[in-house]
Order: sequence, then structure tokens, then C-alpha cells
Amino acid sequence: MTEAILVHLGLGSNLGNRQDNLKQACVELESLPLLQFRVSPIYESEPLLKMPQPKYLNMVVCGLTKLSPLELLKKCRQTENRLGRIRDEHWGSRTIDIDILAYGEECIDTEILKIPHPEMEKRSFVLVPLLELSPELVHPKTGISIRKLWEEWLQTNDEELPQPLNRKIQSN
Repeated sequence: MTEAILVHLGLGSNLGNRQDNLKQACVELESLPLLQFRVSPIYESEPLLKMPQPKYLNMVVCGLTKLSPLELLKKCRQTENRLGRIRDEHWGSRTIDIDILAYGEECIDTEILKIPHPEMEKRSFVLVPLLELSPELVHPKTGISIRKLWEEWLQTNDEELPQPLNRKIQSN
């Protein structure tokens, strides 16, 4: 029997009812199943590269899964599609975006899947909720702790930090 792997997923939404989109994604992801499912607080952030878009709500979730990385990617994409995700523009607005940030300690670099997420350490809207949810996590490729990556980010960036909302999605 396959051992369950701890996975971390980044969620974002900037179209429609952003909080409801995140909640619906969490309900679907938890039922994959992702066992011992945990959610970070929600943060609001500016779009990447100051693109003219609505602000994003972002969060990180984690749980244990027996799905392979490709199966997990397929399930995440199915969830995005069910929640109205349209892929017509790179970094465009979206009802929901689900990225696999980390899959245990695995490193995967294929055309369709890159784990850990190649931009993870560059994005405050990922690092902040990831640090809050799993401060002990170590980046699988670099071996650097999330805490250290956040400290480095703070020293090299001056962009506006994501703002916490006083709301948290409750998992079942």
C-alpha cells in the first residue's frame, strides 16, 4: 500500500465571490481525499506585476494524499474547471487557481508539472500563508526552510505585503 505524502497547495481567486471560490475549492480538495486537511488564513494581495486586475484572495492548504503527483494535478485542474476557471491568458484573472507548491520532498521537472512550484519563494502571497500553516517546511529543491526563504524575501523586496483577512475557511 502506498504511503500518504504531505502536499501543500496554493489557492488564489480574483473573480466573482473570491472567498466562496476558495471555500468551494477547499471542500473539493478535502474530498480527494486530503487527510489531516489544514488551511491557512486568507490573505488579500495585489496582482502580479501590478497588472490591471482585481485584487486576489490567496491561501495555502495542506494534507496527506496517496494520489501520485500527476493524479493530484489532474484533480486540481478538474476542480478549477468545475469552479469556472478559464485559461485564456497567462497570469490572467481567474475564479480559482490551484498550484501544487510541494509534494513531500519530491522534485519534478516536466513539461506539464514542476514541483516544487518554481515561483514559490518569489511570492509573498504564497510564503506568508505557507509560513503560517507549515513553518517547519523545507523547500525540497534548495533545502532552505520556509522561514529562511521568507526572511530572504523580506530583505530583497519592497513590494506591498499581502493583508490578512479576519476570516478563515473552516475545514470539515
